[in-house]
Amino acid sequence: MHPFRSHTCAELTKEHVGEQVRLSGWVHRIRDHGGILFIDLRDHHGITQVLCDPDSPAFAEVEKLRAEWCIRIDGEVKARDESLVNPKIPTGEIEVFIRHMEVLGRADELPLQVFGDQEYPEETRLRYRYLDLRRDKLQANMLLRSNVVADLRRRMWEQGFNEYQTPIITASSPEGARDFLVPSRLHPGKFYALPQAPQLFKQLIMVSGFDRYFQIAPCFRDEDPRADRSPTDFYQLDMEMSFVTQQDVFDTIQPVIQGCFERFANGRKVDAVWPQISYRDAALWYGTDKPDLRNPIKMQDVSEHFRGSGFAIFARLLEQEGTEIRAIPAQGGGSRKFCDRMNAYAQKEGLPGMGYIFWREGEGGMEAAGPLAKNIGPERTEAIRRQLGLGKGDAAFFLGGKPSAFETVAGKARNVIGEELGLTEKDRFAFCWVVDFPMYEKDDETGEIDFSHNPFSMPQGGLEALEGDPLEVLGYQYDLACNGYEIVSGAIRNHRLDVMFKAFSIAGYSEEEVQRRFPGLVTAFRYGAPPHGGCAAGIDRMVMLLADEANIREVIMFPMNQRAEDLMMGAPSEPTNEQLRELRLRVVKEEE
Repeated sequence: MHPFRSHTCAELTKEHVGEQVRLSGWVHRIRDHGGILFIDLRDHHGITQVLCDPDSPAFAEVEKLRAEWCIRIDGEVKARDESLVNPKIPTGEIEVFIRHMEVLGRADELPLQVFGDQEYPEETRLRYRYLDLRRDKLQANMLLRSNVVADLRRRMWEQGFNEYQTPIITASSPEGARDFLVPSRLHPGKFYALPQAPQLFKQLIMVSGFDRYFQIAPCFRDEDPRADRSPTDFYQLDMEMSFVTQQDVFDTIQPVIQGCFERFANGRKVDAVWPQISYRDAALWYGTDKPDLRNPIKMQDVSEHFRGSGFAIFARLLEQEGTEIRAIPAQGGGSRKFCDRMNAYAQKEGLPGMGYIFWREGEGGMEAAGPLAKNIGPERTEAIRRQLGLGKGDAAFFLGGKPSAFETVAGKARNVIGEELGLTEKDRFAFCWVVDFPMYEKDDETGEIDFSHNPFSMPQGGLEALEGDPLEVLGYQYDLACNGYEIVSGAIRNHRLDVMFKAFSIAGYSEEEVQRRFPGLVTAFRYGAPPHGGCAAGIDRMVMLLADEANIREVIMFPMNQRAEDLMMGAPSEPTNEQLRELRLRVVKEEE
C-alpha cells in the first residue's frame, strides 16, 4: 500500500465497503457521540467520515487529536446506516473504522478556525494565509482561478495564437503607474524595473514577424490598493496581433472571454451581444468609462429645460461655459422619502445635493412634486418627464455644473438608485466595449497637455488628425467593461515613427527624449513595422466576478494587505548592510 494513502478523501463509495484503506488529511471536525469519536477527515479533494470506538487499538491516540492535526489512518470501509447517509458529499454513504493512526503533523492552538464560516480580521487572515486557504470558499476560489487560466490558455491556442514569454527584469517605461525599481549590482547607480505590462516587448514580437502572441503575464505596478486592484502585482491574459483593425481584435477576443464566462458562470446569464459605446456617451449616460449595463438607467442632458428657468441655481450655472444639467431617471423612485435619501447620499459624496422631481397621483391626475417642479413650472416639468420617458410613481434626480466635477458622483448615484429600486439585474454578466477614447487631456491647473491613456496608441486619422486641437483627437483605444469593472484594455498601436514623434511632441516630449526613453521600439520601427494591435484581460478581476467576490484579495493565493505588506512573509523588509554595500546604496531615513 502507498505510504500515505490508497484513496483521496473524496473517492470512497459503497462499492468499497469491506476494503482496507489508507487515508491522509487534516482533522476537520471531531464529534464525541457517547464514547464513539467521529472525525471529518479532509484533504484537497473532499471529506470522509472516520470513526473510532474503545475497541480500536488506535482509540487512545485518536482521543488526543485536535482540529487541523495532519494524520494518516488505516481502516475498514463500512456502510452507513440509511438514516445517517449524507447526500451532500460524495462519500456520504460510507465511513471508515480506524484500526491504526499516525500523526503526521501536530497543530498548535489555531489563530483562526478552518471549520465553519466565522469572519476574521483581514490582518489575521493574511498573516496566517495558509490556514485561511484551507477553508472551503478559498479552496473553491483558487481552483476556479486555476481552471479559468487553463481555459483561457486553451481558447487562445484554438484561435491560432502561440504563447511566448517576455522578460521580468527590464527598463522603466511609462504605463500610467509607478515602477518597482531593482538596483543593479553590476552597474552601480543604475536600476532595472519590473514590467508594468509586456507592452513594448509584445510590440517588438510583432515587428519580429510573429503574427499572434499571447501569454499569461505577471505585471508589477506600485499602486494604491483598491478592492478591485492589487497594490503590487497582478496577472493578465496579454495578446497582440499583426495586420489587424480594431474590430478584428474585438472579434478575436470576444469568443475567448465569452466562452470562459459561459463555462464558469454557474447558471448566470452571459450576454452574447457586446455593444460599442463611445467614451463620450459612456460618460454622459453612465458617469463612468466602465458602465454596469445590468442597470438600465441612462442619464440624459436636460440643460435646455433649465436655461432661463425659475430655478436660479441651475439657470446661473448654465450661463458659464462648459456647464450642463444632467438627469438620472429613476423608475419607481417617486416618493419623497426615497428622493430625500438620495439627496443625502449626494451630500455625503461631497456635492451640495441633488435636485429632484417625482410624479404622483394628484387631484387632476398625475402631478409633479418637489422643489424643482415648483421653481420651473408645469410646462418645463412635463417636457422633462416626456424626454426621460417617466410616469406616475417615477422620479428624476438632477446634477449641474462642469461634468468633470459631478460625473463620478452621478455615476455612483446611478448605481445606488438601480440597486435600491431593484432595477439592476442580478445573475447576469453584461459586457460592452468603450471606444473612441481621447488621446490627450489638459491639466486644469497648469494648462499642459498630456496623454490621457496609452501613449503608444494610433490616433484616429493618423498624422493629419494631430494637426488640429489635441483635445479633439481620438485614439484607437478601447476597454471592455463587465458589470461595472474594466476587465480588458487595449489599442491599435502606433507603428509609424512620424506619427509617434508628432504624438509625443504634443505631450511635450522631444524626438530625442522619445528615442532616449524607448530606444528598442524606436529603432525597431525603422525596419518595417507591421500594423498591429491587441489587448490585455485582467485575470484576477475576471475570477473575482466569476467567484462573485467583492474584493480581489479573495481570488489571489497570497495577496498583500491594504498597505502593500505581506504580513505572512514580512515583506517589505529591511536590507542588510552587506546587501546595501554590494549594491552601493544608502538608505536615507525620513526626517521626523
